[in-house]
Amino acid sequence: MRIHYLQHVPFETPENIPVWAQQKGYELTGTFLFENHSFPSPADFDLLVVLGGPMGVDDEEKFPWLVPEKHFIKEAIRQRKLVLGICLGAQLIAEAIGGKVYKNDHKEIGWFPVRLTEEARPSGLFEGFPETFVPFHWHADTFQLPEQAKNLASSQGCKNQMFVYEDRVIGLQFHLECSGSGIERFIEHGSDELEPGPYVQHPCEMLDQPGYLALSKLILFVLLNTLEGKYQSRHPEQALAHIPREPYKIIGD
Repeated sequence: MRIHYLQHVPFETPENIPVWAQQKGYELTGTFLFENHSFPSPADFDLLVVLGGPMGVDDEEKFPWLVPEKHFIKEAIRQRKLVLGICLGAQLIAEAIGGKVYKNDHKEIGWFPVRLTEEARPSGLFEGFPETFVPFHWHADTFQLPEQAKNLASSQGCKNQMFVYEDRVIGLQFHLECSGSGIERFIEHGSDELEPGPYVQHPCEMLDQPGYLALSKLILFVLLNTLEGKYQSRHPEQALAHIPREPYKIIGD
């Protein structure tokens, strides 16, 4: 399986996604939108991962590469690729499928529990997820989903936390991919966003959470394994064996 990711800023990286890809022997490529706007052909990847970032989906004047990125995401969905969006990535996908992105009532920054909705289990995509778990959040925006998409998780601070569209496009408002050093970078680059609020933790509360980090990594791998299974069901020859490739190839290097 070939995985391609879109990275919006230097400090929000794929984190544990390359760990999973390397363990599986899958090819991983990336586009650094803050350096270049070179997108691959949809024929060159099987799973598209759209990472987070501090910008909003409407910040096209400040970040003009958002325009071609939105077209690229829509085309990947149209061509029935597997797609996973994280935070900003989920918001970009929500807009691409006909939803609306807007400011949430509260910022949600830190470790806060989310709970699966009644629609999550029948989807079959999240059978390995616990009913309630505590991922890391860093967002001020949320989204309204079109009827074709299903909201599969919510939290006290934000109703739409996870969704699925056409059984192959998934959006996560939270960050399962984070490592401890990744959270340190969030805090370093986003300290101006840490205004007092009911769902904004102090940096000390966000750091040194090995239990939450370990569980998030485990749940991330469960989700990626599910997407892998969907890919293999389309390509049954890959269910028996796949050829290991170089784990890290970055477009533009």
